[in-house]
Amino acid sequence: MKEAVVLLSGGIDSVTTMAIARAEGYAVYALSFNYGQRHAIEIEKARHMARVLGAKKHLVLDIDLKAIGGSALTAMIDVPKGRGSDEMSRAIPITYVPARNTIFLSCALAWAEVLGVFDIFIGVNALDYSGYPDCRPEYIAAFEHMANLALKAAVEGAGKIIIHAPLLSLTKAEIIRRGIDLGVDYSLTHSCYDPGFDGKACGRCDSCLLRLKGFREAGACDPIPYGTV
Repeated sequence: MKEAVVLLSGGIDSVTTMAIARAEGYAVYALSFNYGQRHAIEIEKARHMARVLGAKKHLVLDIDLKAIGGSALTAMIDVPKGRGSDEMSRAIPITYVPARNTIFLSCALAWAEVLGVFDIFIGVNALDYSGYPDCRPEYIAAFEHMANLALKAAVEGAGKIIIHAPLLSLTKAEIIRRGIDLGVDYSLTHSCYDPGFDGKACGRCDSCLLRLKGFREAGACDPIPYGTV
């Protein structure tokens, strides 16, 4: 059976990506990060989804990105709320975490080499997203090229790293429809950047608004509870 490392945050995109990897016949090693994010409830969701989707192993790494800061997700900076799609696309938002996907993919690359795995899945999306530079196709292509220059196994000819980004050119609605077709239970996922103390999604941050928009356009009901919508 083919094997792959899948980056799993517990949100719609990463969970759908893991379901796609499983549907394509991969045995999955799920990799999540407790990086000091304010929405750490996603780790609980990731653990649960790793079990539900049959991960061969689920590794959660602790990386203190709060020490670096520079993002509303890792520092005492207000998370933007109630923004329209035009405002979201105007500039890279303060919820961007500096170098996050580069750090995450580098860790996935290290684990893949130890496991003898050459396929890595990441749920980045270049359409319905908040303008993050490390979610673009050119970034994924560049990282894959770098990975094959840096990995001992690749340099020695044991195999070639492939970064799979199956959601890259899909809208959020298309992602949700694909997940529903694969039997994903989205009630077990979490997307909110700024959940309440009870864990409920705020309904007003960029991530919540994109999620809600995706479900509306997919003709489906978002099954998670919201504190305010």
